[in-house]
Amino acid sequence: MENERKISISEETARRWLKERGVTIEDIAELVMYLQKKYHPGLKVEECIYNIERVLQKREVQNAILTGIQLDMLAESGKLEEPLQSIIASDESLYGVDEILAFSIVNVYGSIGFTNYGYIDKQKPGILEKLNDHSTGKCHTFLDDIVGAIAAAASSRLAHSVRGEV
Repeated sequence: MENERKISISEETARRWLKERGVTIEDIAELVMYLQKKYHPGLKVEECIYNIERVLQKREVQNAILTGIQLDMLAESGKLEEPLQSIIASDESLYGVDEILAFSIVNVYGSIGFTNYGYIDKQKPGILEKLNDHSTGKCHTFLDDIVGAIAAAASSRLAHSVRGEV
């Protein structure tokens, strides 16, 4: 019998909410590939997924996912007080708290996570472009940054593991 890991309610909910908001592990794996393929030419999607799975097991990451997605859902439903409602619903460029929440994820794996995150946040490839499409009626002010941060953290974890540090 395989040694199965018990998944906490926080992790289960975070994973479910990601999926319900249209983000799959494979979407995030594409971002990790985008960040790392230049440095690891033989990189396989399975390695990306493995590192994403490890990142998602961290309580700090789960907390950031739950908090950010909840705020997005509340803004989408018009349930926040003004001026926060308008700020989050419009993804105001000077808001910045969404990026601060993302930093709590990338910080788990060191400074390389910050550079990975900054790069992918600026480029907005794959699922990040979709999440940033404000014409859908969905609010992903926090989610796009969270997904980018998960990919950046997984990329950092991968970079450290290649050197034998994780």
